[in-house]
Amino acid sequence: MRSIRLLGVLLALALGTRASASDAVKPNIVLILADDIGISGVSGYGGQHKTPHVDALAKEGTRFEYCFAAPLCAPSRALLMTGRYPFRTGVLDNNSGGKMTPKSETIIARTLKDVGYITGFAGKWHQLGYMETVEEAKSWGFDEFLAWNGKKDGERYWAPHYNKNGKTLVGGDKDYGPDMLHKFAIDFITRHKDKPFFFYYPMVSIHAPILRTPDTPESGKHLFADNVAYMDKLIGKLIAELDRLKLLEKTLVVFVGDNGTIDGGRVDGKKVDGGKGTMKEGGSRVPCVISWKGTTPASVVSKDLIDFSDFYPTLAEVAGAKLPAAVTIDGRSFAAQLRGQEGERRDWVYVELGQKRYVRDARWKLTGDGILSDMQEAPFGELAVEAGKEDSEAAAARKRLQAVLEQLK
Repeated sequence: MRSIRLLGVLLALALGTRASASDAVKPNIVLILADDIGISGVSGYGGQHKTPHVDALAKEGTRFEYCFAAPLCAPSRALLMTGRYPFRTGVLDNNSGGKMTPKSETIIARTLKDVGYITGFAGKWHQLGYMETVEEAKSWGFDEFLAWNGKKDGERYWAPHYNKNGKTLVGGDKDYGPDMLHKFAIDFITRHKDKPFFFYYPMVSIHAPILRTPDTPESGKHLFADNVAYMDKLIGKLIAELDRLKLLEKTLVVFVGDNGTIDGGRVDGKKVDGGKGTMKEGGSRVPCVISWKGTTPASVVSKDLIDFSDFYPTLAEVAGAKLPAAVTIDGRSFAAQLRGQEGERRDWVYVELGQKRYVRDARWKLTGDGILSDMQEAPFGELAVEAGKEDSEAAAARKRLQAVLEQLK
């Protein structure tokens, strides 16, 4: 009898050790989403504004050249959270975010929570329905939150109104909203540093109105650049804190923009074609930098195509989580690429806004109304191919991309 009890103890210890080892390989995940910043907003992409901390993150990891979001905030965020294209979730524009509910969609936070992650977020959520109570947050999959309440409840940056875990938090005239979000993020990470955590950080920067930052001089005239610099500064402080807590090698950090810059901006001194809200390259092509120190290949620039639906299956795979059953997930995991492996590469990306849509591969773009364009000059322009005058390569591209559009009806 004694030997049986001893065997049971040893077995329990072995299982406990195995569980701890399993938990240890789950990386923390910090998903940073910048608001209204396309590739022109990051200096590593040839952008016109300096972002030394984002660029430093890229040196520790992988910078994706061809990452595509939806062209506006709500459909972009719904796509990021669900891994499902707008025609599936119903979030086609900024007025339809409420169609996505915890009953209709399972978001990445819920999936990660189900495999033992502590989950939290700080920032902009309201376009997908206000999160006003702890119960509502938990139904989405978040344990803790600090939600910006939108323009109707205070000023976007200074003296903002937030909802902190179900209670209204009102900032004073000298309180800067992005700093409040940053403090919440650091507190969350510090308190949960010994467990795998997922922290979603949809920053309120750089969305209009473009106002002074705490670092803007009284005579400051370059407010947009000041805002980019302050956003970058906060990201640098976050990375520094992860380093201080000795979490960098245990944490996958994602920095990505939610859609293009309002006017497209400039890359390498040249005007980007289109901007936020447009179906041009500048509307959806966004910066994406991912670093997991010691795991992601350092200083790599990837030419792989990815779109916002891919983040859900990628983060789920990294965390060892299963995708929801009986649900169509449009994304394809690129977790292998984050480990320096070949992975399954996309042949195309899909972009949708309202009643407009297009599919794009590395060279060609076909819109829902049948316009085929050569994208060799992107992001600075696209050359429409006149119908009936296509060469064999263009004709093959039309046929190939049209089949994708038919598949995605």
